[in-house]
Amino acid sequence: MRDPYEVLGVSKSADEAEVKRAFRKLAKAWHPDRNTDDPKAKDKFSELNAAYEILGDADKRRRFDRGEIDREGKPRHPGFEGFGAGPAGGPGAGAGADGFSFGFGGNGPFARRAGGGGAGIDPSDLFSDLFGFGGGRRGARGPRAAQAGGDLKGEVSITPAEAVSGVSKRVSLPDGRALDVLIPAGVADGQVVRLRGQGVRGAQGGRPGDAFVTVRVLPDPRFTVEGKDLRLRLAVTLEQAVLGGKVRCPTLEGAVEIAVPPRSSTGRTLRLRGKGMPGPDGAGDLFVVIEIVLPPDGDAELEDFLRRRRERRG
Repeated sequence: MRDPYEVLGVSKSADEAEVKRAFRKLAKAWHPDRNTDDPKAKDKFSELNAAYEILGDADKRRRFDRGEIDREGKPRHPGFEGFGAGPAGGPGAGAGADGFSFGFGGNGPFARRAGGGGAGIDPSDLFSDLFGFGGGRRGARGPRAAQAGGDLKGEVSITPAEAVSGVSKRVSLPDGRALDVLIPAGVADGQVVRLRGQGVRGAQGGRPGDAFVTVRVLPDPRFTVEGKDLRLRLAVTLEQAVLGGKVRCPTLEGAVEIAVPPRSSTGRTLRLRGKGMPGPDGAGDLFVVIEIVLPPDGDAELEDFLRRRRERRG
């Protein structure tokens, strides 16, 4: 992976808020759901997540800046340089991304293990790799096979408004880690966000597992959910119901102004297309039910008018 500062486009002096803003902006722009025609989007998105896993964690960032971990977040071992290895860039150096360097050339067994994968080296394996006999934890049958890591599962709760606009949430995983996960706009309840490579680490350089985060959309007391559609009871005055007019109406994306037709009775329903719950095939609709509400303290002028009107009509 490239330098995480370069990936997120921030300087080493950037504060936590600046790093977070840069990640959210780039992750939103490169999310695979928004770039279905770009095959590079998934790799770019994964790279952004990996960079933010380091720079978004204060402890990991300090360790990275001190050179204690590499760009993959794996520990460096600068004190163990192998046989006859010179300093980085010097004669015989074959250093990988994790800081190991060996004097056996860039294509030997040690150079492969110390490369960009950053898996590190077990010192007890040096002689078995070099001379072919069982050393340390390896037997005469040779190196142990790489084993893929396991997957992890987590869950995150968001509001309906956050489901519409998208949001970054911190998710706790079963192994004790906490990750900031970008929830894409338009996510539906029960959908799963996959975080590649964020599961259990593989053994012997095996591929790490993935983390699967299930999204739960919390209810909103203002709305009644009917599948992807929402229903809202909207209070209007008697004057607005009789004469019509503009009224403010809440939606998941914020309040909008709608027109109440003249002579609207309680129960009349207005439909706002695309203002319901999001879903994979588009958002549902919002159904606004008119409800006439009289002033709680009364209206002397209105009461006098209705009284005289009743007398005229007998």
